[in-house]
Amino acid sequence: MATTLPSTLGALRASEYTPARLARSVKDELRDNLIARLRSRAGVESAVPLFPGIVGYEDTVVPQIVNAVLSKHNFILLGLRGQAKSRILRSLTTLLDAQSPYVAGSELRDNPYAPLSKFSKDLIAKMGDETPIAWMSPDDRYVEKLATPDVTVADLVGDIDPIKAARSNQDLGSELTMHYGLLPRANRGIFCINEVPDLAGKIQVALFNIMQEGDVQIKGYPVRLALDVAIVFSANPEDYTARGKIVTPLKDRIGSEIRTHYPENINEGIAITQQEAWTKRGGELKVEIPTYIRQVVEQIAFSAREDKKVDKRSGVSQRLPISTMELVVSNAERRALIHGESVAVPRIGDIYAALPGISGKIELEYEGEMRGADVVIREIIRGAVATIFDEYFTGTNTQQIEQWFNLGGTVALTDEFSATTSQDELKQIQGLFEKLSPLQINSKSKPEIAVSAAEFLLEGMYAHKRISRSEERTFTAAEKKQRNNDAANYAEKMREREIERDDYKNRTRRGFN
Repeated sequence: MATTLPSTLGALRASEYTPARLARSVKDELRDNLIARLRSRAGVESAVPLFPGIVGYEDTVVPQIVNAVLSKHNFILLGLRGQAKSRILRSLTTLLDAQSPYVAGSELRDNPYAPLSKFSKDLIAKMGDETPIAWMSPDDRYVEKLATPDVTVADLVGDIDPIKAARSNQDLGSELTMHYGLLPRANRGIFCINEVPDLAGKIQVALFNIMQEGDVQIKGYPVRLALDVAIVFSANPEDYTARGKIVTPLKDRIGSEIRTHYPENINEGIAITQQEAWTKRGGELKVEIPTYIRQVVEQIAFSAREDKKVDKRSGVSQRLPISTMELVVSNAERRALIHGESVAVPRIGDIYAALPGISGKIELEYEGEMRGADVVIREIIRGAVATIFDEYFTGTNTQQIEQWFNLGGTVALTDEFSATTSQDELKQIQGLFEKLSPLQINSKSKPEIAVSAAEFLLEGMYAHKRISRSEERTFTAAEKKQRNNDAANYAEKMREREIERDDYKNRTRRGFN
């Protein structure tokens, strides 16, 4: 049975929430709870991650965050977009106590044993042990602000509120007329500023006192609020260093500078996308995503990050494979619903259909802009398919399939055809399905799965220019071989004409003689 939390100051004094326990600062609380969690994980192989939902940072970013918390530092996360900076900072709340008491009605969420605001001091002096107590959850103790150029000192720190003064019949100099900003309201919690370089210089200066001396002053009145707050920041490295938008004294007051990064390998990327993408749609239609589809989608992001036509300073967000995978599944879902199929299996063609979700996630350099976003993205997808194709079919001899196309064979794989119809079309290609053994495909495989695998093989051959494909997804013989055949036919015709001319000359010469 759940224990009822104290609702008055008197009941609080009689509980386990002693003055000594509540005297801990937020940074001490974070440190103590982190130490307890680290000790509980010692020697446990399957321990719950320190920061659930954060993948790929176990040996890089997480140890640095642990060191910063143990050092009681204010710290900043530097990283490109889509590197889970905000998620990491929000997950710090897992290191806070499950419940924390404060004086009910207090804007500063005052410690009942050591109130800061005049409101709480007057209330306790008036009501004593009957002072009402409210409780904060860890999420209540996290305050976040996105830095924008229009943020003011009043937004962050506070200002005098003339309307409050008029309504309460107080002098403007009274502490009761003050409107507290986000920082004071984050008292006894964590305050996060995202994209801190976008703050104006004078706003950054306003953070000096709270970070060094631990207090703020509002509008020049002799009111000092010794706030208890842990401050964390996030920023893009380009803004933080190259553009000089952060004032040096503020940078000097940040205890730790921690750099995030994109997934270091395909498997980490797949794990993140699988965790974040909405692919479990529910309902009667079942969705089965082949492993090679997941790999290709993830490889697109890796290839884009290395492509010279893509802006490296902007980066390629991890949101790209997430949104791409959702669109891929949706296109497969749409096809299955149209044809009344019971299972939706994504194909490589669905990745091309997800192009609108990719184009918004990539910033191009001048060369890429000149070529056009669609052209660049199609090249990236084609390269990603070729890379993953090589992992499965490096030793596969595809000459029999190529020969079928060279003899004039064509096959169309579009959403207009059901999986069964497409499978019947593909069966015309001699040796095709026998080559799909690396994908664990056999004659008993579902048509939807078999067609997806066969299309992957054909797309890989197309990526390596062994066969050709139109934008309408009709596969034909390779253009190069077709040109060679045309050239050979032309040469043969020229030889025939040469023979005819020689023969004509000889006959003419004999007739003249």
